[in-house]
Amino acid sequence: MDSTVQASFENLLSQDKDLQYEAYNHILASTNEEVDWAYDVWDQLKLDLTHSDNHRRSRAAQFLCSLAKSDPEKRMLEDFPLVWEVTKDKKFVTARHSLQSIWKIGLAGTEQKEMVIRSFVYRYLNCVHEKNYTLIRFDIIQGLRNLFNEIKDEEIKQIALDLVEKEEDAKYQKKYAAVWKNT
Repeated sequence: MDSTVQASFENLLSQDKDLQYEAYNHILASTNEEVDWAYDVWDQLKLDLTHSDNHRRSRAAQFLCSLAKSDPEKRMLEDFPLVWEVTKDKKFVTARHSLQSIWKIGLAGTEQKEMVIRSFVYRYLNCVHEKNYTLIRFDIIQGLRNLFNEIKDEEIKQIALDLVEKEEDAKYQKKYAAVWKNT
């Protein structure tokens, strides 16, 4: 891990919120491509998924999602339930940021893609009793769109459109369908 990435991880713990935010953005930008340092931070990020600080839980989930493509040992297949649990966090903003990143795990390979899609479909179909379920459904549809945009798998598009059709409220069905315009 180079010194700037290491410094960014250290700066996440700073009292200076601007420094924290800059560090967060640097780490996310660094993980847009495969990195060779994923396992240097993996175990700590796993621990942070259950940290008392919701910001640490959120960042840990987002970073692990982004690092999944840098996971040749396929640890994410085993660790996914821990990351997925953060998408149900008691702090909705933490849950939502995590849910909005989950699709990135699907970029890591076929097994990971199928695991993400299965989880999205199950959650979409079963979240109606959760608070803010329409936002959860929107984030799932958007996550499927993001995954589709990256890997151009028509099956993902069909799954998403089938989920949209299951929405009974016309207002939300229209909102979710709009995510898939121009494909």
